Amino acid sequence: MGDADIIPIGTRGRPGRGSGSQRPSSAARNLAGNARKPAPAKDRAPAPDGAAPRASTSDTSAVDREPGGGIPVGDWLAAVNAAALEVFGTDWEPRLAQFLAFLRRRLTGDYVVDEYGFDAEVTERFFMAALRPIAQKWFRIEVRGLENIPTDGGALVVSNHSGTIPVDGLMTMVTTHDHTGRFLRPLGADLVFQMPVISGLARKGGATLACSEDAERMLRGGELVAVWPEGFKGIGKPYSERYKLQRFGRGGFVSAALRTGVPIIPLSVVGAEEIYPLVGNVPSLARLLGIPYIPITPFFPLLGPLGLVPLPSKWLLEFGEPIRTDEYDETAADDPMLVFNVTDQVRETIQQTLYKLLMERTSVFR
Repeated sequence: MGDADIIPIGTRGRPGRGSGSQRPSSAARNLAGNARKPAPAKDRAPAPDGAAPRASTSDTSAVDREPGGGIPVGDWLAAVNAAALEVFGTDWEPRLAQFLAFLRRRLTGDYVVDEYGFDAEVTERFFMAALRPIAQKWFRIEVRGLENIPTDGGALVVSNHSGTIPVDGLMTMVTTHDHTGRFLRPLGADLVFQMPVISGLARKGGATLACSEDAERMLRGGELVAVWPEGFKGIGKPYSERYKLQRFGRGGFVSAALRTGVPIIPLSVVGAEEIYPLVGNVPSLARLLGIPYIPITPFFPLLGPLGLVPLPSKWLLEFGEPIRTDEYDETAADDPMLVFNVTDQVRETIQQTLYKLLMERTSVFR
């Protein structure tokens, strides 16, 4: 240790790398940023017979290497293709082409939206695709009476309403489309179309305001229209009153069906009452916010956002036998007693079917 040379530190960038010499050492010159020029051909090492001459070992630099650490572009493409096959399957290329074509149409405005704002392409490709796993895997929806839905032409589906949050409407839409190929056009409450983001999504998904004019126009246009006459009274009722139908309003949906002569299809939904059991409400705060109610469930707001996850109840949907209205003339819609009788018939049909389905199911969750 006593014979070791002491190299001074802090040479302030002077050459010699701390050796005290003004001329850089050979080791320092080899570390310089300038790459050494390639050796002339005469200095290259001889190659075996029939092979190209090799450069000497000193003739190496970062400039001569290929980008990507020497991996050819073809290998990169092959790796990406193999990864895509592994993740998306063998048909990933046509699926990508379809997505790019969809994106081009959206950017260029080459798509169709009807007079109500309904965008069939977005609804089928995105809304239905997002809702389908929930309907099939989470709620495991079982459907009965699909033969009662006409394959074409106008018809009015009338359903009970429940669930604290109107998830039952979304599940009915995706289930009907998957089993019949028809888009269900819901009639929504005023509040839906007063909300900034929800309003636009509802329009694109096929919903329109629950008024007689729009309902009659869609029914005459051959659409499959859905209405939930209980409104917020149905979805906001306490858990103790589950599956007890509330008042069906003044029967405006029956008047629309009578004027257009379309069949009325009663729909009974069992299972939605249990996804958010409503055990309380904050009416004063609801009035302050201008909404029908502030729900309190066993998990919300106690568990925060986690309490918004619906319980995985088993759902049963049964479409009843159509109630024909084509045997009446248009003036029948102005007869209040007839409208009341047909409304009561629809309500009683749905209520009795609910009782029947409740007796059939063995458990809420299976």
